[in-house]
Amino acid sequence: MKYALVLFVAIGPLLAQDVKLPPGIYKLATKATQVVDVSLDGPMLRLAGRFLSNNDPDEAKVKSIVAGLKGIYVNSFEFEKEGEYSPSELDEIRHQLRGPGWSRMVAVTSKKGSGDNAEIYMKLDDDHIGGLVILCAEPKELTVVNIVGNISLDDLSALGGHFGVPDIETGKEHKKATKE
Repeated sequence: MKYALVLFVAIGPLLAQDVKLPPGIYKLATKATQVVDVSLDGPMLRLAGRFLSNNDPDEAKVKSIVAGLKGIYVNSFEFEKEGEYSPSELDEIRHQLRGPGWSRMVAVTSKKGSGDNAEIYMKLDDDHIGGLVILCAEPKELTVVNIVGNISLDDLSALGGHFGVPDIETGKEHKKATKE
């Protein structure tokens, strides 16, 4: 998943749009050893932001970022062994991303070795980015990340480790956030 996230942050300022997960994805929770399901809309993000300190520069930055977001949605399933899910589990999401304006911007496919695969889709409206979705499929993990609202490269990096957003490597030196 780290390769997809590195590619994802290279895209720059983003305005994302929510994509609905198919009901079948949630059935994977019964097979998973760990499930992350973060659904924070704007009001919930601002409420969660109240628990971040204004005195800590990193937390203050995250607090400022989430104040402008419409939502953060992270769904991740970790499995004990390979083959617990089918890569086709993401086909229904991909189908939504074939609609007007959507383009797959990045695809990372591992033919041998790790089996890590990642895709980044972006919806382009007239003069701005109108949506973003990251799909990551690893042999023992399946993850969908969707951040809704204006966000820059630095902002995305700062969100890593908060609200279920994975740490994101940007190539810049940044302090690893571990608080939620």
